[in-house]
Amino acid sequence: MISFERVSKRYPNGREALTELSFEVHDGEMVFLTGRSGAGKSSVLKLIALIERPTRGQVIVNGDNTGKLPLRRVPMFRRALGVVFQDHRLLMDRPVFDNVALPLIVTDTAFREIEKRVRAALDQVGLLGKERVAPLELSVGEQQRVCIARAIVSKPPLLLADEPTGNLDATLAAEVMGLFRRFNEVGVTVVVATHDLHLVRDSGLRQIVLDDGRLGSSG
Repeated sequence: MISFERVSKRYPNGREALTELSFEVHDGEMVFLTGRSGAGKSSVLKLIALIERPTRGQVIVNGDNTGKLPLRRVPMFRRALGVVFQDHRLLMDRPVFDNVALPLIVTDTAFREIEKRVRAALDQVGLLGKERVAPLELSVGEQQRVCIARAIVSKPPLLLADEPTGNLDATLAAEVMGLFRRFNEVGVTVVVATHDLHLVRDSGLRQIVLDDGRLGSSG
């Protein structure tokens, strides 16, 4: 599903975020990216999502070499993945329904299908019935659930999450992680970047540890 082969990433300001990084994530696996702030977790997710391209090395996602993928194919590539951000990135002037429907709207999905999928996604995250509520009327935990619903509404085979529990208390963090486990149990490949080592240890799942942009030791 995902393969990093001696990947390095240097940004225009000269900062080298990743150096000779190699690892694999198998189809249907759920793994954690861990490491201190600035270790390179977000850079890894950006390379997987083709928000960035590698400076050196190869990133292979679903059989595509992202460094060589033509621009015209990038939108189709991104349809096969969902991304959950720590800061939600919700449209605060639009109701929950519109936020969750956004990935389907941009692909010209028929409205009847959009309505069905949005309701199904909200049901999976426990927010069915809140389609017309504004995000500002929701709690922080509920806003994060809306973000997760938006990420899964197009039924992507790959789900990426960047510090999805960073703004949540321990109880809500455990609930959100439980949602990711449920998606993984039905075959979705899940990659979660997190600094919450308690959640990682409790999960019993594999972690890919980053240390200053290199592969570190899990101890």
